[in-house]
Amino acid sequence: MTETWDDINEQVKADWKADTTPFERVYEIIEQTHEGQSAAEIADRALVSEPTARRHCKSLVNTGFAETDQDGQTTLYKRNSDRVLMSRIRELRDEATRTELLEGIKDMKAEIRRYEDRYDVVSPEELAQQLDADETEGWDDLSAWRTTRQNLAVAQAALAYDEASHQLAV
Repeated sequence: MTETWDDINEQVKADWKADTTPFERVYEIIEQTHEGQSAAEIADRALVSEPTARRHCKSLVNTGFAETDQDGQTTLYKRNSDRVLMSRIRELRDEATRTELLEGIKDMKAEIRRYEDRYDVVSPEELAQQLDADETEGWDDLSAWRTTRQNLAVAQAALAYDEASHQLAV
């Protein structure tokens, strides 16, 4: 007998459900949720009942891990983007030395200058207005430029966080 993708997916779901608690599954779903989802949608994805999903979502909101939006009468839950950002900043600060952060910032600024010079624009948004739909390399550069700009902001924030931490320790 040949297994189908549906059989494999069902087995993965069954294993996930057996190996985790309902709270862990709701947590994992919220962690992946950028756009708000209702308790019913989260329940379906987390393999729990809607009341269980709602209860765990409320707990995650109370801890600051998740946040809510309203869509009419429906409460939508998603991960707290500020908390994710602060996590990335703290992680980078802990993983990289001050010298490594400064060198990375220097390299990213140089990369951004290369994009500015190459396309004779000052931002990825300006580049987007100039590109034709079929300019694959330009769109790839646009995406890389945006990513570099985001990484630069996180690295600069990690450096500032490190400096503030040292100042508070004195």
